[in-house]
Amino acid sequence: MNYSRSEAKAWAAKNWKGVCNVILPSFSADLSGLNEEAIRFDVRRNIEHGFWGALLVSECATTDDEYRRFMEICVEEAGDKQKFLMHGTFDTQEKTVAMAKEAEKIGVEGILIGHPNSFYPKTEDELFAHIKVIAGSTDLCTSLFITVQMNLTRMHPSGYPVDVIRRSAEIENVVAIKYEVGRPGIAGDLEIYKALKGSGVLFSDPLEAHSPLCVEYFEQQWMGTSNYEWWGGEVPKYYNLLLEGKFDEAMEIYWRLQPARNARAAIQGTVSGANFIHRSLWKYQQWLQGYNGGRMRQPVAKLNDGQMNQMRDSLLKSGFTDVPEFDPQAFYDGRVKG
Repeated sequence: MNYSRSEAKAWAAKNWKGVCNVILPSFSADLSGLNEEAIRFDVRRNIEHGFWGALLVSECATTDDEYRRFMEICVEEAGDKQKFLMHGTFDTQEKTVAMAKEAEKIGVEGILIGHPNSFYPKTEDELFAHIKVIAGSTDLCTSLFITVQMNLTRMHPSGYPVDVIRRSAEIENVVAIKYEVGRPGIAGDLEIYKALKGSGVLFSDPLEAHSPLCVEYFEQQWMGTSNYEWWGGEVPKYYNLLLEGKFDEAMEIYWRLQPARNARAAIQGTVSGANFIHRSLWKYQQWLQGYNGGRMRQPVAKLNDGQMNQMRDSLLKSGFTDVPEFDPQAFYDGRVKG
């Protein structure tokens, strides 16, 4: 690790700048194991696109040993060219803690703390205790995953109790808040930005469409985590322009992406209420931008031809000229056979 626990907030303030997307594990053709070369291929593609780094997604039916190896492969391949976050959403708190210790040894940059699906806190104190146990078990820079999928509207109408965020910001190695509740509108963004002011904790609204406002008015320097690779390298490009104060240049790129942005929002709306991220859709979106693609293990949402064509056509309307032909079999086979 490049920092100590006591240095985590200062380290992140200096080094967490840019866009953090996601990398999904790739599997062998028979789904019996990881496709290591395909994972390395995706890491290299991520570097080409100019991302700060990526969340290494743990919700793809990998075994514990496979996820550990997934982290190792990505860190080995990237060297000092990418930073990675461990996806702290394992089935139990104990497994998340154990994997965080492995991530430290491997050289992962930080952890995104979520909640097990079966975790049902009845009070804010129970929720905070869960966060404190995981963050307290590791020296890794820690980001909180504040999302409506956690089913916490019973505690606060925004979808997540604000006081828990404030208390968590005081934990020594909590360095960022990934805030994606309080929709529609972004009044919640303003509230959390103000709550974090002076705490040393970075505010991040991962919804890419909000980024021009969040950079200019909410001092957002790091955006993550989501499948921004859907737009190739264009999001890191315009985001870095925003950070440099080149607003007009950034907005030229931003608006060019609008057809693909609208298509993404529309297709994700088809699974609203499932509280289940459409990982096969994300894998296909990556494949359209030159990543490996490939088969995924169940449980995973299914894609149909209409959805795939909708995604492909929206990229063409957004000015991407190297979009592959419609070929579902090529997507499922993946670019790197293994």
